[in-house]
Amino acid sequence: MPDQMIFTGGRMLGLPEAVRACLFDMDGVLTRTAAVHAAAWKEMFDDFLHRWAGRSGTPFVPFDSGQDYANYVDGKPREDGTRSFLQARGITLPAGGTGDPPQALTVHALSERKNALVLRRLAEHGVEVFDGSVDYVRAARAAGLRTAVVSASANTAQVLEAAGIAGLFDARIDGLVVERRGLAGKPAPDAYLAGAEALGTAPANAAVFEDALAGVAAGRAGGFAIVVGVDRVGQGPQLLKHGADVVVKDLAELLETT
Repeated sequence: MPDQMIFTGGRMLGLPEAVRACLFDMDGVLTRTAAVHAAAWKEMFDDFLHRWAGRSGTPFVPFDSGQDYANYVDGKPREDGTRSFLQARGITLPAGGTGDPPQALTVHALSERKNALVLRRLAEHGVEVFDGSVDYVRAARAAGLRTAVVSASANTAQVLEAAGIAGLFDARIDGLVVERRGLAGKPAPDAYLAGAEALGTAPANAAVFEDALAGVAAGRAGGFAIVVGVDRVGQGPQLLKHGADVVVKDLAELLETT
């Protein structure tokens, strides 16, 4: 574990001394919404794959909400994730656009269907947070570090508000910002670099906290001081392989008393 920074109260953050800002992914790191996204991707893709099998005469092979989610869609902008999974199955669809009907066989229509399913599930079940992560964010702020959320989700603002933690962050780089500014999605480092810039911090003075393989790869590509992998689903070795400096099951593990 890297050299640790002491903060008020005699506890430690588990970060290099150079760190002045923390950049947090949302789904799976701060909020318990990764499972919601995985379920929505599966429902959308399984419906599509059934239809595709009927049209193409190929066998139906369902979306795996474990491996397929981790390998192709987790942490990526929505349409990038859709396209990535389809490419893995050897399926090419037109990009489509905002005028597509919900059942259109386009990347845009499938992505919008997935988003609608997420919003429905969040409305039905609400948003829960990881208490250890919220404690960590509060500790980081108590130490004088600036904090930002960096998420591929276009619904980041609503989720943070629903979870009651929006006020814990000085900046937000989400899917809407990525699209508006034409930033490349994770695993490119663009969104995290934008997060550091929004906090007035160089990458070498910022820490990245991620649970997605694409996200830790983005942190590594951006030259950040440390990339902390958060292993919620038993993929610690893969997180390390993709660029995490250290892997924890919960951010509370980094909060040690002296």
